[in-house]
Amino acid sequence: MTAKIAFQGEPGAYSHQACRTARPEYEAVPCRTFEDVFAAVHDGGCELGMLPVENSTYGRVADIHRLLPESGLHIVDEAFVRVHINLLALPGTHLSQVKRAMSHTVLLGQCRDFLHNNGIHAVTGADTAGSALHVAEEGDQSLGALASELAGEIYGLEVLARHIEDHDKNTTRFLIMSRDSDHSRRSDRMMTSFVFEVRNIPAALYKAMGGFATNGVNMTKLESYMLDGSFTATQFHADIEGHPDDRNVQLALEELGYFTSHLEILGVYPADPQRP
Repeated sequence: MTAKIAFQGEPGAYSHQACRTARPEYEAVPCRTFEDVFAAVHDGGCELGMLPVENSTYGRVADIHRLLPESGLHIVDEAFVRVHINLLALPGTHLSQVKRAMSHTVLLGQCRDFLHNNGIHAVTGADTAGSALHVAEEGDQSLGALASELAGEIYGLEVLARHIEDHDKNTTRFLIMSRDSDHSRRSDRMMTSFVFEVRNIPAALYKAMGGFATNGVNMTKLESYMLDGSFTATQFHADIEGHPDDRNVQLALEELGYFTSHLEILGVYPADPQRP
């Protein structure tokens, strides 16, 4: 039986493309929401889940960091996927005929220059592949979709313009989630992701971060977000280079423990070869 990997969106979504790129041997299973992706893996319907966490142009993907600690799943890999945005339309359509382009708001914000230069009005859709499906069903040559070439193949649309994103290094980072964790894996470059809450003492965050600097641990990501809608309850998400068994990482995490009320390792995994 073929193993399955869940992703959010319609077939042809960029998360679908990420599944094909990072886990081509797995059957990709579309899910309606990010919560459905977590549930598909947690309940055993799929072995893995593919989740976007940040884009080099647009920034953090909303909600993912809030959902990660609550999911009961573990990060087992990361994947950096180059995002090429394409203008798709009904077969036989010319670029000059397209007056509106539909896509997810994140993608619309990544190709403003192309839309402006071609006099195309942006229309917000539920997601990228769903927008391609809508264009295919609508049958209106004045309406295009901004999506992947994979979406065009699936829904029978033609590519009118390729790689129209404003930035030529537009990349999305995905996390691959599993029910099981395996901290025994090793590679030349390992990553550790965790969340923590600082204790209610003066300069707690400053002191908590000190251990990483003094022990030579590179922190590649630190983000904060509120818990339970409260301005006073803050949780932090951090990614560091290294493995929890490395001596310098051990010392840094021990020092962090003195200043936190909660610390949870979300995953220990090899760094993607495309990581800067």
